[in-house]
Amino acid sequence: MRAVLASVAAVLGGLALFEITMQPSSSERVELGVIFVVMGVTSALAAVFLPIMARRSRRLITTLFALSLVSLVIAAFGLVVTANRMFFSEHDLILLLVVLGFGLFASLGFALSASTTLSEDLLRMKDTTREVARGDLGARTQVERADEIGQLAQGINEMAERLEEASSARLREEARRRQFFASVGHDLRTPLTSAQVAVEALRDGVAPDPERYYASLQQDLHALNSLVDDLFLLARIQSGDIVFETMSTDITDVADEAIEVLLPVATKRDVALVLDAPSRVVIDTSPEAVSRVLRNLLDNAVRHAPSGSAVRVEVTDGDGAVISVRDDGPGFSREFIGEAFESFSRSDPARDRETGGAGLGLAIAEAFVEALDGEIWADLGPGGTVTFHLPNRSFVRQE
Repeated sequence: MRAVLASVAAVLGGLALFEITMQPSSSERVELGVIFVVMGVTSALAAVFLPIMARRSRRLITTLFALSLVSLVIAAFGLVVTANRMFFSEHDLILLLVVLGFGLFASLGFALSASTTLSEDLLRMKDTTREVARGDLGARTQVERADEIGQLAQGINEMAERLEEASSARLREEARRRQFFASVGHDLRTPLTSAQVAVEALRDGVAPDPERYYASLQQDLHALNSLVDDLFLLARIQSGDIVFETMSTDITDVADEAIEVLLPVATKRDVALVLDAPSRVVIDTSPEAVSRVLRNLLDNAVRHAPSGSAVRVEVTDGDGAVISVRDDGPGFSREFIGEAFESFSRSDPARDRETGGAGLGLAIAEAFVEALDGEIWADLGPGGTVTFHLPNRSFVRQE
């Protein structure tokens, strides 16, 4: 329908232009009207059937050849008919036909040249989509054009990039999940095995010092209970199942209380705890969450601080509260700093409950800080430094 309407509009427009510019006679109007109608009908038929042929054709060059040929034939028909009316010499008419013939071959040659480049680009895109479908997500079209074909090629490249990113993320998540279950199994197996040995020794009456075995068993049960509690807490935070009640909180007081809680552990390891807070920093946040973050960071710092050194807690006011926990230990290496806040990550591969926990402390700290709409980061060593920033605004996690 659109092709018919366009042809009718072209015929009427041509007749109107002819009427304005030439002021023709009645016979000339009829004659030119017939010519325009024939050309319009031919154009309409070409507009209808060429797209059908294009969809069925297996080669783009066939469609371009047909398009060029039909366009030239329509134009040639009009020129030949009008020339026959204008030229009195047969020689002049033959000359026009020769020129039109040359134009035909030139247009077909141009169509061949243009279709070759276009076909090559389309084939590249087809090959790229097949490679991506087969799993080669690094394939790209290598087509650089400014037209719609170039935009299509860019779209294919962006699709492949996003698929590659999604695949990489999935592989990382699978690796992280495998590491998570392996770490859980490791940290559960160690105290369970120790507890089983202690129970069997006590049951068989072969424990040389039952009190020591009972103390070891109690320590193993405490380790299991702490690990289960940490895993449950981390899962609840990440799923948004914890409600934080925010209130006006003096971060300096929270830091001082966290130091008091960790003081016995630090004293046992001959590590001093120092609070450096030049002024009071009061923000609207959850004191319980901030306290848990500080206790986790202090516990981690005390474990890695050398005997006779100090762990310092710095509280400053910087568009909210900025809290840093520093120790004089080896600190975070460049290789480890990127995974320091992942679950079960430890800077020392050997898992020893005397030198380190299950590797969930920093992961829980990060989850709490993010739930409070803050950010946390670690700095490169020497010296272990973990800093987190909390904004001065209310943030409530909904169930």
